[in-house]
Amino acid sequence: MSSKLEQLQALLAPVVEALDYQCWGIEFISQGRHSLLRVYIDHPEGIQVDDCEKVSRQLSGILDVEDPITTDYTLEVSSPGMDRPLFTLEQYAAHVGDQVKIKLRSPFEGRRNFQGLLRGVEEQDVVVLVDDHEYLLPVDMIDKANIIPRFD
Repeated sequence: MSSKLEQLQALLAPVVEALDYQCWGIEFISQGRHSLLRVYIDHPEGIQVDDCEKVSRQLSGILDVEDPITTDYTLEVSSPGMDRPLFTLEQYAAHVGDQVKIKLRSPFEGRRNFQGLLRGVEEQDVVVLVDDHEYLLPVDMIDKANIIPRFD
């Protein structure tokens, strides 16, 4: 995790949790002069638009006071949704048995994109089965990972 994301996580996660939500993850997407700060929140009873508004108001106040982002940005508060992104080893472990799509920051064994069955977590590696081949992907190499929703 980059130092900017670590700083934002340390600043924003306690605020989200104080409002009785789980801070599922944070993305900061730099887009030139205007960037996007996306905060994913979760709750056992689900997330509604009102929940996102409530958290957004609180986070906006903290961000205005602390000012951790020096460029223009948009704050977006969202639920993780059905194709929820995965950020932590604990989240990967909780979704063992699900299909996942993973994109790496740099090639590993000649490829950057993996789509397959999430088999588990071993130390700092995510274990994925792709076409009968098991890959141990170092979590710090993962740029983006999402659950592939099942429609049973």
